[in-house]
Amino acid sequence: MGVVNVTPDSFSDGGRWFDTTTAVKRGLDLVAQGADLVDVGGESTRPGATRVDEAEELKRVIPVVRGLASEGVTVSVDTMRASVAERSLEAGAALVNDVSGGLADPAMIPVVAAAGAPFVVMHWRGFLEGGNVRGVYADVVTEVVDELHARVRDVIEGGISPDRVIVDPGLGFSKDAGHDLALLARLDRLLGLGHPVLVAASRKRFLGRVLADPGAPPPPARERDAATAAVSALAAQAGAWAVRVHEVRATADAVRVTRAIERARTAHPTPSAPGAHGAEGAR
Repeated sequence: MGVVNVTPDSFSDGGRWFDTTTAVKRGLDLVAQGADLVDVGGESTRPGATRVDEAEELKRVIPVVRGLASEGVTVSVDTMRASVAERSLEAGAALVNDVSGGLADPAMIPVVAAAGAPFVVMHWRGFLEGGNVRGVYADVVTEVVDELHARVRDVIEGGISPDRVIVDPGLGFSKDAGHDLALLARLDRLLGLGHPVLVAASRKRFLGRVLADPGAPPPPARERDAATAAVSALAAQAGAWAVRVHEVRATADAVRVTRAIERARTAHPTPSAPGAHGAEGAR
């Protein structure tokens, strides 16, 4: 899943793809680099970001969704507003990626259910305008899995088909670096929910923390792409459905190598250890 931020204040790219023509070209470039789908968003969800109004979000997003869909691109719309999701689906989007899991707008679930579209349910504890909202956990993996399970149940009860639900652990949302790493280490627990898992680690703060030397500031977001590709390879190996990334080529290559190694492992399984008789005979 390649990312196109149609915003002037993205933490990652600082507005490089803000106008429609540039954003559509960026989406097509990401597909050429190996993206299977392109996630278009018109509202920054970085900590401290101020929400844009509905009219502005629609103005940013709809022309880009329409432009990419008309080129045959599979488009995901990244929005917390039902109106933006509905208009995007009408413009050709195939999937709705809501970082609030439908909690920010009560109309979201009915809209997605009526359209029959796949829906990404992210773990969310509230808007990050005040910083790291409620990022306190006794056991982050268990609590995130339990909260996602409850949210998925509500989404399904709201009319979205179970086979259309995708889950996302919400890395960086009300979580610190230790929380994010713990969730990545236990993707098996998230897969245990029985739905495809989306991993959105690209360029996030926890990677900067991992890469920084002791006492040094983390590298800028755009210098975290190699670390992102490493997470992508590990997520693919663990069974993730998709990884959401800003730079596609390195991740596509990393996942391709992961798959090649998996095929080689299948073709050349580890020999069984000899039993006592066999070991005795070898001597």
